[in-house]
Amino acid sequence: MSGRQSFLNQAAPENYVAGLGRGATGFTTRSDLGPARSGPSEDQIKDALAKRAAQLGAAPPTAYGATEKKEENDEDDERFQDPENEVGLFANGAYDRDDDEADRIYQEVDEKMEKRRKHRSIWFIIFPGLNEQITDLNPFASSREAREAEDRRRHEAENPKIQQQFADLKRSLASVSDEDWANLPEVGDLTGKNRRTKQNLRQRFYAVPDSVIAGARDSTQFDTNVQDEGAPNGSGADNVDGTLTNFADIGAARDKVLQVRLDQAAQGSGTDSTVGTATNIDPKGYLTSLSKSEISSGQAEVGDINRVRVLLESVIKTNPKHAPGWIAASRLEEVAGKMGKARQLLTQGIEMCPNSEDIFLEAIRMSREQIHNAKVIAADAIKRNPNSVRLWEAAMELESDPVSKKRVVRKALDIMPKSVALWKLAVNLEASEADARLLLARATEEIPLSEDLWLALARLETPENAQKVLNKARQALPKNHKIWIQAARLQEQLGINDRVAMLMKRAVQSLARESAMLKREEWIAEAEQCEEEGAVLTCGAIIRETLGYGLDEDDDRKEIFIEDAKASVAKGRYETARAILATSLRIFVTSRKTWSQAADLERNYGTQDSERTVLQKAVEAVPQAEGLWLRLARLSGDLNDARRVLALAFNQNPNSENIYLQAIALESSHHEIAKARELLATARQEAGTDRVWIKSVAFERVQQNLTAALDLVTQALQLYPKAAKLWMQKGQIYESLTKLPQAREAYTTGTRACPSSIPLWLLASRLEERLGIVVKARSVLDRARLACPKNPTLWTESVRVERRAGNLPQAKILMAKALQECPTSGLLWSESIWHLEPRTHRKPRSLEAIKKVDNDPILFVTVARVFWAERRLEKAASWFEKAILLDADLGDTWGWYVRFLEQHGTQEKRADVLAKCVLSEPRHGEVWAAVAKEPGNAEKGVEEVLGIVVGMLEA
Repeated sequence: MSGRQSFLNQAAPENYVAGLGRGATGFTTRSDLGPARSGPSEDQIKDALAKRAAQLGAAPPTAYGATEKKEENDEDDERFQDPENEVGLFANGAYDRDDDEADRIYQEVDEKMEKRRKHRSIWFIIFPGLNEQITDLNPFASSREAREAEDRRRHEAENPKIQQQFADLKRSLASVSDEDWANLPEVGDLTGKNRRTKQNLRQRFYAVPDSVIAGARDSTQFDTNVQDEGAPNGSGADNVDGTLTNFADIGAARDKVLQVRLDQAAQGSGTDSTVGTATNIDPKGYLTSLSKSEISSGQAEVGDINRVRVLLESVIKTNPKHAPGWIAASRLEEVAGKMGKARQLLTQGIEMCPNSEDIFLEAIRMSREQIHNAKVIAADAIKRNPNSVRLWEAAMELESDPVSKKRVVRKALDIMPKSVALWKLAVNLEASEADARLLLARATEEIPLSEDLWLALARLETPENAQKVLNKARQALPKNHKIWIQAARLQEQLGINDRVAMLMKRAVQSLARESAMLKREEWIAEAEQCEEEGAVLTCGAIIRETLGYGLDEDDDRKEIFIEDAKASVAKGRYETARAILATSLRIFVTSRKTWSQAADLERNYGTQDSERTVLQKAVEAVPQAEGLWLRLARLSGDLNDARRVLALAFNQNPNSENIYLQAIALESSHHEIAKARELLATARQEAGTDRVWIKSVAFERVQQNLTAALDLVTQALQLYPKAAKLWMQKGQIYESLTKLPQAREAYTTGTRACPSSIPLWLLASRLEERLGIVVKARSVLDRARLACPKNPTLWTESVRVERRAGNLPQAKILMAKALQECPTSGLLWSESIWHLEPRTHRKPRSLEAIKKVDNDPILFVTVARVFWAERRLEKAASWFEKAILLDADLGDTWGWYVRFLEQHGTQEKRADVLAKCVLSEPRHGEVWAAVAKEPGNAEKGVEEVLGIVVGMLEA
């Protein structure tokens, strides 16, 4: 029988835990441990292990058998310790047999490497040259300790400690005597805390003597006694110490700064320019600019003059051939009032720089009071610089009579016959056109390439001779476009209109052949110049021949032409814009947008007849353009003519909704009620759209037939339940019938059917507010903001509800949230500036708003009202005009501007603004839309609606 026990009777392996393989965890109970007893101490364990090692002949082990490591080169242990735990990062960790085995292995490796190093060092001691040979063969063969020591030494040399850096200074302090220590100055206190304390001590206030108070009292009194000149002024003298603070001036300066910033913010499209920031210097004219700012000797400080004199003397001595230095030095003496020294410096400068015309011109200028001396200087200058045109001109200006001036100029022409400036000067001196003509003829012979001389001669000649002159000019200057333009203008002056277009056509061909064609933008500029000088036909011919030059068919030429026309209109060149649009319409005959632009141009800057002519051509070219037919019908003189135009429009556009509605508006405006009602019934059958039904309901409301209107709106909602305007009309009809519960139901149902309709939510909220249920109004607006987030109109209405309820703190809280959600809304900023800010904060708040909002007319109106309240009337008017230019369709802007002019404007200005408002026909605006859509105001014109709006605007 084997002595081996069975598996179940064998002892369990060390550290065995039953069920560990399937995830079980071993545990120990109190009964397993038995009664508590203390184990051996650490010293006892070490003694036992040391005794065991001595028996085996090995080194004393650690707690688990690993031998103690030898402590060598332990001088850098601090580098490997945790700075927050000096005992060690793993001082609290469990040290088991695996750790002991790892320590034993690492120690054996270290001992083996140490033996190898010692063995190698013995060989190096026996054979000293072997180290160098091995190092040459293998640069990494040197000992690790040597490399580490070298690296440590190099690191300490490159990064010395603070105490090492100041070691020599500390050693030198031993030689400092007691007397030197006593003479050391006190260290200043540079800390901010003590500095502020000392400043506060210096700002202590003390009781003011009665004499100071009495002097301040007497300083504002008037003294009728005559005081000797130079005597001290006792009562009326200004405070020399500057202790008087004028808060009114400070406030005015602050307002001026804000005004400048507002003006700069309003000019966002332009180029930003700040006064005093220019850094460009003209190297030629920086000295001559001194003459523009003459300073009297009393205004110039003597110290500044002396310092500049020293600098300029250094310049002259360093570079005596530099003429600007002499000129600057003479002007400095002139400013100082020493004219004799200034002339003396110029004389020296002339000797040093005899070929500089600038110094001679300066000498002539400074000697103008003595004409004889000036002429002598001029003669000397011309003698030394005979080819200087400026010197000849200066000499001519010294002469008093025309004959002498002509003599000087002719002498100059004998020397410089190729000077265009001298020929122009000679021509200008001639009083007779015949003599000037002769001079110009001679000039063109001498200088045939001068465009100005040819054109001047053509202007002085008769029309027949002018043609010959221009023909010669074209031969001499085949690449010059202005000669051709002048020839076309000459034909226009002669009344030969057909030759104008022919000449420009030949000009384009000739210039293209010579490769001298201008860019199309430059041709447009030439056309605008011709229009400014009255040559309208030449302007049109230039545009017709050159507008499309350089553009391919692939380019969006139609849009480019429209932009060119708008640019010309902005410059006030309406004939050029007409020519551009006419040329565009020859290419794009069926372009509705171009025809509309042409009609708008005639409407704004032409006559009614010219607009009608353009519209008639437009409907012939584009018969399907309903908008053009409607505009033509509005311009018709009488009812029959308008009916004829609409009949033609019906033939071209059968069952057109817009034409039906225009015909209904026409009949209604002429009080043809039965005819209009019949047309509405036909339109609902033939072109049954929601818009036709809305117009039908509005027509019955205007006629005060609310029952019929209610029936129509009920029928329409069955067909178009998503039409928000129908729900609004239904609620408004119930409000007119004083059936407010039914109106509330209509608005509530409408908001469910059309949750994105902002006006419908506003009507529902205002109805609740009118009934006095502010809580319900808030609830409606809250639901509206959830349905339509980031809508400034709803936020503004919420703020106004709180403001009308007298809850200003809540209104400000809502405004803060609104501006966070809609920071670029001019409506919100306007509401905040005018109703939630104190008067003193309105202008800074306006500046902040303009920086964040990009060109909003509502905000511009608010800024204008701020200036209006401060009596800055010119600024207010300019901001009103900016708002109108930005959006002329906003009726509230016109209302505010007219109200402003009623108080501070002239009758002519008010009439002009009213005419522009009627021409613009505004349709939008918070107050304007409410007034214009009121059934009782349906038949009123723009001027009448404007009057009502002006009366309704709040102060």
